[in-house]
Amino acid sequence: MVREMNGGVGDVGGEDWTEEESVNGGNDVWSSSRPADHLVVMVHGILGSTADWKFAAQQFVAMLPDKVIVHCSESNMYKLTLDGVDIMGERLAEEIIEVVNKRLYLRKISFIAHSVGGLVARYAIGRLYRPLIMKSLENPLCDACDDSHRGTIYGLEAVNFITVATPHLGSRGNKQVPFLFGVTAIEKVASLVIHWIFRRTGKHLFLTDDDEGKPPLLQRMVDDCDDLQFMSSLQAFKRRVAYSNVGYDHIVGWRTSSIRRNSQLPKWEDSLSEKYPHVVYEEYSAGSRNDKCTDDSLINGDCDLLEEKLVTGLAHLSWEKVDVSFHNSSIHRFAAHSVIQVKDPFMHIEGADVIQHMIDHFLT
Repeated sequence: MVREMNGGVGDVGGEDWTEEESVNGGNDVWSSSRPADHLVVMVHGILGSTADWKFAAQQFVAMLPDKVIVHCSESNMYKLTLDGVDIMGERLAEEIIEVVNKRLYLRKISFIAHSVGGLVARYAIGRLYRPLIMKSLENPLCDACDDSHRGTIYGLEAVNFITVATPHLGSRGNKQVPFLFGVTAIEKVASLVIHWIFRRTGKHLFLTDDDEGKPPLLQRMVDDCDDLQFMSSLQAFKRRVAYSNVGYDHIVGWRTSSIRRNSQLPKWEDSLSEKYPHVVYEEYSAGSRNDKCTDDSLINGDCDLLEEKLVTGLAHLSWEKVDVSFHNSSIHRFAAHSVIQVKDPFMHIEGADVIQHMIDHFLT
């Protein structure tokens, strides 16, 4: 078990760690024996804070000593998460620039983001993407390109891009927000009033924004748009992973977090291994430029036209999809949205095997 960090130097799992106040007043964590060159940026969700990823940060440093330095994003905490995905993305990009400029020995970068933080991270990398000269001569979304032809994220090699219960397809209707019970009338009303509660971020999530007559932001983010290289930057990462709750997540539905159409949701039975008791299904989805939803499925309500554009756009790239279920756990399964990231080590420790799964499959 990892003990609480209160600043300075301590011991985690038999390894020394160092915690240092970072550029904006938060904490960076790494092994104290020698500096690591791989920056792992952890991004919290709506109304969240740096504390949300504290457990995972400690575990990563304990199990990958001398490999990673973890920075828990601090530029969009609490009510700032209501300002919109784009504004938060700009803040996160500036924060990362400051962190990287402070540690010139960094060579690699990865992201682990929870809930809406995954969308914020996708926006930020679009701002931070630096194409290579060779890249412009090729298909910008060539997922088979070798590492020498990939662009960088602010000059750093892009390695892992991991999202956890992130609403990639938005939260509009079709049971994308489970606590609305799939009642069409309630979902329609929610899309009309969500901005009263979650302000600009709510509009982005429910795809109701139309800034200057432009398409919804999430639709623009499945392409390279103006000076923001959303898809090229995502393609630059060696691996992209989507962790999703198959049930009991009342905030983000299974389909939107796993980037699937309704007909693509897999059947699962139980855990795949004793080591990861809550991981119930894994698959590798190769990128495809011909991935389309048929007219029949549109008619049958499998996906609406806007959601289809998001699915098809993101499916151009390969994804590892990891499905998680806390159905056999305690009453805390009803907090699956927080349990999957172990937001509180006391209340949500059942999700520790999901964090372990991330670490065991993490490319360093």
